[in-house]
Amino acid sequence: TCTDQMMLLQKIPQQLCSLKKCPWSCDSRYFWGWLNAVFNKVDHDRIKDVGPNRAASEWLLRCGATVRYHGQERWQKDYNNLPTGPLDKYKIQAIDATDSCIMNIGFDHLEGLEHVEKIRLCKCHYIEDDCLKRLSQLEKLQKSLLEMEIISCGNVTDKGIIALCHLRNLKYLLLSDLPGVREKENLVQAFKTALPSLQLELHLK
Repeated sequence: TCTDQMMLLQKIPQQLCSLKKCPWSCDSRYFWGWLNAVFNKVDHDRIKDVGPNRAASEWLLRCGATVRYHGQERWQKDYNNLPTGPLDKYKIQAIDATDSCIMNIGFDHLEGLEHVEKIRLCKCHYIEDDCLKRLSQLEKLQKSLLEMEIISCGNVTDKGIIALCHLRNLKYLLLSDLPGVREKENLVQAFKTALPSLQLELHLK
């Protein structure tokens, strides 16, 4: 079953999905694409069983990202050492998806998170405009998210960035090394209009 497959794959070390694809092997490229898609697959029964924060933590760490919980300074990096306890005890406050394989099909994991204040997307090969649009449409994130960083994500364009205007409580946005973003001045004006209190930091060509 799908659940059995997911439980088996969860035993694979999180570093596996961040290994580089072999450039000489087309089969290898397809394999890693398939494996990353499996890592991102949403198991709604799992979310019901363990709660949105635990399920999202499993997804993020499985894909090579890290999380920090509300009231803690330490980042959770080891899938096999995820904390246990009451479902409402560990609430995700920050997500660092640097070098991770998170992709759009996994973003349903974010729906139930109510306390996420910061998200960092850096060198995320699978992050594209649809991911940012999906993220910006999540009502709970619209309320909680205060800081966001998007760095070296080559598939992101102006369309994805402009969608972030829906994150109405966003206070800080860093955009750096995004070759797909072309209309810098239009973005600045759009954010000034939609989010006048936003601190926008740009490092774009």
